[in-house]
Amino acid sequence: MERIDKILSSQNVATRSEVKDMIKKRRIVVNGKTVLKPDEKFEPETAEISVDGKAITFKKYVYIMMNKPAGVLSASTDKHAQTVIDLLPKEMQRRGLFPAGRLDKDTEGFILITDDGELAHKMLSPKSHVYKLYRAAVDKILTHEDVTAFKNGIGEFLPADMKILDEHTALVEICEGKFHQVKKMFNAVGANVTYLKRLRIGSLFLDETLKTGDFRELSQTEIDELLCTKHGI
Repeated sequence: MERIDKILSSQNVATRSEVKDMIKKRRIVVNGKTVLKPDEKFEPETAEISVDGKAITFKKYVYIMMNKPAGVLSASTDKHAQTVIDLLPKEMQRRGLFPAGRLDKDTEGFILITDDGELAHKMLSPKSHVYKLYRAAVDKILTHEDVTAFKNGIGEFLPADMKILDEHTALVEICEGKFHQVKKMFNAVGANVTYLKRLRIGSLFLDETLKTGDFRELSQTEIDELLCTKHGI
């Protein structure tokens, strides 16, 4: 059971002080009865809540797939640069949202935005073996020796799969998310990454209909796919 002002503020309907004002104006109805006090408690996942006659669907957590553009930070807030949270409309910017895992500022592609810390931890932990797939363009001709080097593991990084698409482009699948990992692995074989995009997390691919900077919420089936183990390339 939770207070109605806490429930509505958690869903980004209004601040708790605004909910208090709504209650004074008899604008909130729960389970067919007008709410009279902000400390009235209800089961958030089963209560039928409406504000001004509009039903409010409670979501314990949200899961948003974004096709991150280059030049945007993978962060919740920043005083000097635009973040992935800034790209969301105000009505979706509920408290506690964060990007689950980072993409470099100049890297594009699939980033998950959520407020579910437990799922994010499982998804990011190397022990979970949730692989991420990237497309990389580099400034040298790639060779089978490079593929072997990735497969054997480079320096501090665990083994990774690489599939050469053409002389300067490859797919790379990793289960870690260390700082600049893909770029550092290519650097170790004498290549500089000129373009990088994440295409998949677990077995869930980036929605091809999402243009750069676009986003959408995930279905429960898609959420489950985030935690699937090695997919292969």
